[in-house]
Amino acid sequence: MKPTLTILVLYYSRHGATRKLAELVAQGIESVPGAEARLRTVPAVSTVAEATAPDIPTEGAPYVELSDLAECAGLALGSPTRFGNMASAVKYFLDGTAADWVNGTLSGKPAAVFTSTGSLHGGQESTLLSMMIPLLHHGMLVLGLPYSHPELMNTASGGSPYGASHWAGADGKRALTEDERVLAIALGKRLAAAAVKLQEMH
Repeated sequence: MKPTLTILVLYYSRHGATRKLAELVAQGIESVPGAEARLRTVPAVSTVAEATAPDIPTEGAPYVELSDLAECAGLALGSPTRFGNMASAVKYFLDGTAADWVNGTLSGKPAAVFTSTGSLHGGQESTLLSMMIPLLHHGMLVLGLPYSHPELMNTASGGSPYGASHWAGADGKRALTEDERVLAIALGKRLAAAAVKLQEMH
């Protein structure tokens, strides 16, 4: 019997919009036989030097540990956009993975990215691209969404060939559209399917 592959869904979410996307990506992962999703988050970055986050978040997924990177067969990375770039909390975590980069912990594993924005043209695609850069440095195989998904042509909100996205509104309260939901689930499914196929090749 083949072991179940763990796909890490790692995200940062300030108001819950990116977390909802993460849960949909995880749903897509779980729909693939032989794959399971592991939801993890990162603590916020504080301007107060002495500030520390609680060991366990008050809500949502547990904080990520470097062991999660070693144990995963694939990675979905999500962040809200910050001026067209990933949030500092995500960048801070990635900046601490130099040892994993040297050791090739993530090399050859598939990866995908997702984001949410306050405004419709709030930098979704540039944020997705910014998250791909460190993953490429880690040697990951970055996946997007193909145009065989008709939602990419029809969406009037989020959704991109670079990854799943969501227009959350200025207050972060806009509900996900059906197109956004379908594409987020599809991204998770595609990522998990790639991980399973890569495992079968070895």
